[in-house]
Amino acid sequence: MNRRRLPTHAPLRRRSGVSPWVSIAWRVGAVLGLYAFAVAFHWFDRAGLRDNFDDHISFLDIIYFTMISITTTGYGDIVPISQGARMFDALVVTPIRIFVILIFIGTTYQFILKRTWDKWRMAQIQKTLTDHIVVAGFGKTGSDAVNELIARGTDPSCIVVVDGSEHALARAEDAGCNVLVGDATRDQTLQDVRIDRARTLIVATGRDDTSILVTLTARHLAPKVPISIIIKADDNELPARAAGANTVINPVSFAGLLLAGSVEGTHVADYMLDLASVDGRVHLSERCVTMAEVGKPLSAITTGLGVRLYRDGTPFGFFEAEAQSLREGDVVVEIIPGTGNAA
Repeated sequence: MNRRRLPTHAPLRRRSGVSPWVSIAWRVGAVLGLYAFAVAFHWFDRAGLRDNFDDHISFLDIIYFTMISITTTGYGDIVPISQGARMFDALVVTPIRIFVILIFIGTTYQFILKRTWDKWRMAQIQKTLTDHIVVAGFGKTGSDAVNELIARGTDPSCIVVVDGSEHALARAEDAGCNVLVGDATRDQTLQDVRIDRARTLIVATGRDDTSILVTLTARHLAPKVPISIIIKADDNELPARAAGANTVINPVSFAGLLLAGSVEGTHVADYMLDLASVDGRVHLSERCVTMAEVGKPLSAITTGLGVRLYRDGTPFGFFEAEAQSLREGDVVVEIIPGTGNAA
């Protein structure tokens, strides 16, 4: 990961919907097109013009006169003398002049004033960030997590991606996320994304040691923020939890569970993948127990199929005695209908 010295307050970014080069090309093309149209008319109607210097209208004179007419009111050395030429300058060249000026003003606004405004606006958003999702690392796993979040209905503007790679951040910007170039293992970087006010932190830097260090830093700055981390080595699961991660995911172990499940039946692995993806016909959901559900068994909830409850951080299955009477503050995990077509 490339490291750079960050400013005291590193700014967030969010990509504009239109490429600056496309916008510039459109403006240049519009100006050149209007200019070419005026040059063509003046050339074919050059008999309606008079050169007070040598009384001869050349093609260079036409280019000069058209440019001066569009950008200023002219110097009087070349003037329209016919009724048609005067009408053209009054009804066509004057609107073209106004339109070109508006294009110049618009370009100045977009590439100077608007950029200043957007920078100020993102700074204000950064100051008031709250209940957002921070993603540290935008490699394969991090990008897949962001895509899944967006597919489940999360507003991309509520996601902040931190990475040291401009290439990775460009992809995150394309998805509509806020991005911050920096090293997520540093206190200042996580403070810049307001980690203490985040809804959750997803750590997927691609290296176990870096991910654990990010988790340690985040837990130091935000003792209560939920942290999910992905690790590759089994022996790093315990250090990750010790660093403060609430959820530790080992893709190798999960793949092993799927393979083992497939031995028991060909549909077990399919159903587990179905539960994990928003594209499936069903998926898992976690929520707090409502007051109307207090005192009822887990099997009585109507929003989905209750499979587990958490009481004071301890999990209980639907088959255990604790699941026969829900209490205020319980968290239930349920299977609810999805919108996909997976089997």
